[in-house]
Amino acid sequence: MSCATIISPIDVLSADDFGRRRDWSDEEKVRIVEESLQGFRQGSATARRYGLSRSLLTSWRRQYRSGLLSVSASTNFVPLSISPPPPASSEIAAPLRPEDDKMIEIGLPNGRRLTIPSSLDPTVLARLLPVLDAS
Repeated sequence: MSCATIISPIDVLSADDFGRRRDWSDEEKVRIVEESLQGFRQGSATARRYGLSRSLLTSWRRQYRSGLLSVSASTNFVPLSISPPPPASSEIAAPLRPEDDKMIEIGLPNGRRLTIPSSLDPTVLARLLPVLDAS
């Protein structure tokens, strides 16, 4: 009686294959959760886009809503300087009266709110908005 051994081929999977556990930073989690909350039924589509399970995204959303998942407290500031336009010699501005200086609230696409006096020069506002609207 002969003894035969059968050797089956072995596949070696690399670490880059799917199924590997990924380590998401809090900033990435917050960005993904905020993206999933943008519109109606965006959770499943966002989860598919990033290769997440819906249950993991739901867990992150719950943490986000309860305040457990947030971006680090360090805030980065950008230096900002606004210089007034040179005064026009032919144009004399009338002094502002308190009742004329109404406040305007502007909602920016990134969620920030900007409250400015209505007497603010539009050119100053035009230079200020791109800085504040940057994400």
